[in-house]
Amino acid sequence: MKSEPAPKRDPIGTPGGLILGFDPGLSITGYGIIRVKNQQPELVEAGILKMRRDRTLAQRLKELHDGVKEIIESFPIAVVAIEQLYSHYQRPRTAILMGHARGVLCLAAANADLAVHSYEATKVKRMLTGNGRAPKDQMQQAIRLQLKLKDPPDPPDVADALAIALCHYFTAKQHPQLTEEKLRKKP
Repeated sequence: MKSEPAPKRDPIGTPGGLILGFDPGLSITGYGIIRVKNQQPELVEAGILKMRRDRTLAQRLKELHDGVKEIIESFPIAVVAIEQLYSHYQRPRTAILMGHARGVLCLAAANADLAVHSYEATKVKRMLTGNGRAPKDQMQQAIRLQLKLKDPPDPPDVADALAIALCHYFTAKQHPQLTEEKLRKKP
């Protein structure tokens, strides 16, 4: 039996593949999938993965992994974009917990042989709104306009995930050399 070759994975998600963006969290992880047609990004699917708060950390991480794996297996994903980990001095525990969620997302992508690119929240906001400290509602409106949606994505976790996917597209479009090297397989 002869197997079909895998579709070519394009670093910026042109018709050869899709960009999957994540806004990581242990309670809610937003995800957004975009494709690019004629240099115009468009929405494929978006939503949230919601983990049960009454579960242990390990159980919630497994729930997250199972949900991410299902998304990756359901679409021809080319690349994954994720929010960079940051820490507020007042809330180091939040950063540690977010790091757990990011680790699960990175592991699921690595298991699917997908490149992962991280973007700082302020860079994502600045790229889409011109303001690195844009509030949630401004980000939702920016995503609505950029993807030509009737309504802004809701909840904000979905808008944030789509913003991260769009940030990857715009970054890769301007600097393809930053993504091409990371997609090459090691011998």
